[in-house]
Amino acid sequence: MSFLTFPKLLKRKPSSQEESKKSIKVGIPKFLNIWGTAPFWVGFFESLGLRVVFSSDTSEEQYRTYGKGRITMDSCFPVKALAGHIGELLQKDINILFVPMIYSLPSFLKGHVLDTLCCTRVMMAPENIKAGFLKERDEFKERGIKYVSPFVPFAEPELLPKYLYEALKDAVDGLTYNQVVQAVKEGFEALEEFERSMRSKSLEIMRWCVANNRPALLVLARPYHMDPGIGHEIDAEFQLYGYPILWYNYLPIDDWLLDWLGISLDISDVWTSSYSSNTNEIIWGAKFASKFPWITGVIRLSSYECGMDQPTFTPVQKIVESSGTLFFKFGELDETKPAGSVKIRVETIVYYLEKYSQEIIKKKLSRLGDIPKKLLEPVSQSA
Repeated sequence: MSFLTFPKLLKRKPSSQEESKKSIKVGIPKFLNIWGTAPFWVGFFESLGLRVVFSSDTSEEQYRTYGKGRITMDSCFPVKALAGHIGELLQKDINILFVPMIYSLPSFLKGHVLDTLCCTRVMMAPENIKAGFLKERDEFKERGIKYVSPFVPFAEPELLPKYLYEALKDAVDGLTYNQVVQAVKEGFEALEEFERSMRSKSLEIMRWCVANNRPALLVLARPYHMDPGIGHEIDAEFQLYGYPILWYNYLPIDDWLLDWLGISLDISDVWTSSYSSNTNEIIWGAKFASKFPWITGVIRLSSYECGMDQPTFTPVQKIVESSGTLFFKFGELDETKPAGSVKIRVETIVYYLEKYSQEIIKKKLSRLGDIPKKLLEPVSQSA
C-alpha cells in the first residue's frame, strides 16, 4: 500500500441518500426569533447536508406583494410581516419550508431571574400565518413544498433532538435520530461562536470609545428590530452622525468588566416577575448602560402594542436615567416608516448627545474605580 492510496481509503464515499440530501433546500423566513437564532439553524442544517435559503429582509414590497390576502387580524406588525416572508419563499426553489415555533430561547443571564420563554404571540405566529395560506387551497402542497413547524424549546437543549427529528423525519429521506443529535450540537456551537465574535466586536468598539473619549449609543429592542423593515434603520441614522451603536444582546460579559461596573448577570434586584427572555435581557442591558461611562444615550425601540414590552417601559427608563444617562424611545413602530419625522427626532437627540455626553462620561467615571487595563488595550485595525 502506498502513502498515496491510504488517504483514499479514509475518504468515505457518500451514500446515495447523503448525495440526495445536498439537493434539498430548506427555506427559512427571516422573521421574529430567527434574528436571534439564525447561526444555530445554519449550523444545524449544514451538519445534515441540507442547504439553507433565507427570505429577504422585511420590506413594504415584500409585505404587500407576497402577504396580501394572507395577513391575519393582528396588531403586531412583526407577526403580520411573516406572511410576506412565507409568500416570498414559496416563489423560490425550495423543498422544505421551515418555520419553527420557538417556545424558549438560550440566554446569557444567570441567577434568580432565569426564565427564557418567548412571547406567546410570537411563538404561535407560524400557525397563525400558515392559516392564511390554507384558507382557499393548500399553497404548500400545490408547489410541492413540505411545511415543517416544530416546537423548539432552546432552554431545554436535551429535548431539541426529539422535537426536530419528529418534525423532519418525514421530510428528509434517510434521516436518523443520531444525525439530528449531532446537528443540534453543531448548531449550538455555531451560535456560541457567532455570539462570541459579536461580543468581541462590541468590546473593540467600547475600547475605541475609551481611547478617543467618544460616546456610544445602546439599543434596547428585540433582536428582530435589526431587520431594516421592522426597526426602520433608526440605529443607522445615528451612525451617520458618528455615534457607534451597541446592541444589548451582544455586549461583552467578561467578569473583569462586570466586576468593574459593579453588576452581575442577575437582574432579580430590579425585576422579579421574570417571563420573557428578551425582556429580561433588555432590563439587564439598561443596568449595563447605566454604569458604562461611554454609553451616554439609550435608544428604546418597540413595535405597536407589544404586550411584553409594556410593563418594562417605566423600569427601563428609570434604571437608565438614574445614572444621568440619556433615554429616548421610538415606540409603536409598524409598517409605516415616517422617514421625515425620524430624521427630525434623530437630529434633536443628537443635539442633546453632543451637549451632555462629555459631562455624563465624567460623572459616571467618578463613581467607578480605575479603568481596567483590558479596557485600555489597543483597538485592532478591524474595529
